Amino acid sequence: MTTTTIVPTHRAGRAAPLAAGWLGLWGVLALVATVTGTGYPFGVDDPDGDANLLRLIPDPVGPPLFAALLLTAAVAALAMNEPAHPSRPLRALLLGYGWTVAFVLAVVVPDARVLIILGYAPMLLLGAPFGWPPVDYADVFTWALFARAAAMAGGVLLALAVLGWQRRTAGACPGCGRDGADHGWTTPAAAARWGRWAAYVAAAIPTLYALTRFAWAAGIPLGIPRSFLDEMQESGLVWAGAGLGAFAVVGAILTLGLVQRWGERFPRWMVGLAGRRVPVLLAVVPAALVSLAVTAATLGLVTNPEFWHLTGGFSMASAPMLLWPFWGPALAAATYAYQLRRRGVCRRCDRG
Repeated sequence: MTTTTIVPTHRAGRAAPLAAGWLGLWGVLALVATVTGTGYPFGVDDPDGDANLLRLIPDPVGPPLFAALLLTAAVAALAMNEPAHPSRPLRALLLGYGWTVAFVLAVVVPDARVLIILGYAPMLLLGAPFGWPPVDYADVFTWALFARAAAMAGGVLLALAVLGWQRRTAGACPGCGRDGADHGWTTPAAAARWGRWAAYVAAAIPTLYALTRFAWAAGIPLGIPRSFLDEMQESGLVWAGAGLGAFAVVGAILTLGLVQRWGERFPRWMVGLAGRRVPVLLAVVPAALVSLAVTAATLGLVTNPEFWHLTGGFSMASAPMLLWPFWGPALAAATYAYQLRRRGVCRRCDRG
């Protein structure tokens, strides 16, 4: 049943002040790096900078550029927290700037390192007490990695603030986006149809990626020279790759849960939870995070000249990664379809 509740324009959420505070904090840190000449986490101070588009920005330009970008975005987020009826040009300017900065922070800055850490996290955490894998954790969890994660968090907060403000200034509910009009593609039935295809694509791509890593662990040089495989076997990298492949398979199975019954109600074998409804955010938040991390990793990989050198051009090793540009958007679409199917009546506007 659809209602015609009018949503008050002054009901802003928490995303705008949180985004303003987070971006302002990092903007001040960028100012400090500009003045002192130290602390800038990218460029020559970034050990993995070759896979990041920020390598194209000269080091002296980076800190002041980030300071200006972050501080102006913080001011914009604060402006979005206030009730207003902006003119069309001003609204377009704020939305354009807000979405651009959010994209830069959430997708351009993080690159593949965030996804790699997410993939290796289970091995790093479970193996730490046993000294495996044999890595120096100080070399893994670096200042540059923390800055990547912080940028992604800032981009997400800013995107939520911009989305809420965009909805409010369009007369829609800032929480669910409903405006009382009938949008056929957002109905649960429609979302179930196109969401199913998106989920299948999003599950197939990481599965293909995992198969190459499992082949290497089995001693099959799928898409790579035998000499390269021998080097990875000697160093133990094949097992790290197999672990990453296992993480990809688990992710693919969980992706299918977005269109399966057990993704809405816990299966019977889960003692204590069997039959209970799966909280929507329990599925949406991790899936959205992975889709964002995959999209950021894709941009970093395909723009890195070394990627093509290491994979020997187009091969069975690189082909699954070349599908990654479809993985992130497909997973995001499947996640959104899941949210549309299960969102129910909105607590803010009572529409449903």
